[in-house]
Amino acid sequence: MEIFRLLISAAGDVNVSLETAARKNITKSLSRWPLEKVWPEHFDEKYPAKERLPRVIRMRFREETSGIRVQVIQEMDGVQIGDAVTDNRHPPDDYRFHDVFHLSYAAILGWSPSLRGLLRVKRKSDPAVDENEDGARASLIEEGISTWVFNHGQRHQFFRNVTAVDYHLLKAIKELVCGYEVDKLPMWQWEMAILDGFRVFRELREHRGGTVTADLNAHTLTFQAPE
Repeated sequence: MEIFRLLISAAGDVNVSLETAARKNITKSLSRWPLEKVWPEHFDEKYPAKERLPRVIRMRFREETSGIRVQVIQEMDGVQIGDAVTDNRHPPDDYRFHDVFHLSYAAILGWSPSLRGLLRVKRKSDPAVDENEDGARASLIEEGISTWVFNHGQRHQFFRNVTAVDYHLLKAIKELVCGYEVDKLPMWQWEMAILDGFRVFRELREHRGGTVTADLNAHTLTFQAPE
């Protein structure tokens, strides 16, 4: 009883309702550890087919060397997607495979402004959504998250043998996407997207390439080694 009295007193001192605090804590906990994982509708489900992310994306990652330049080419249905990617860093750290994270975000979150731009499936039928959700700033935020999470993972053996992501990292990501559609998604989806992305990233590193399949309906990311 004394602990409860002190708790009430402390809440009163900072003008916080214990009921409100409890509800927020439950919401936060369920966002990370839900009683049941319920997948929401895709953000682009109600848009024309030409403005939706493909529900199955098969991307081939091919590493090639030209002189001292080592780069990764991405191909979809035999067509190069985007520019060749290098590490842009010394010493090299295999960042050139980092686009796998965009595929992971698409598969698990149903969200990737960067991929929308590359695959030309921006939601142009709604100018506000095209400008804001699918625009340059959203893409930069996604790239920023990918780079930041990559650097964090690099310091932790690329999350090998890790089954959970640090809460503060997830909280910071939620703050970065505040105001965008993906902000509605719970932390468990972000955690899954990050861990699955690193799982396949490690396969790409080991095999120096391969084919990654993002299934947006099954919410899976799978890897096939190069022949």
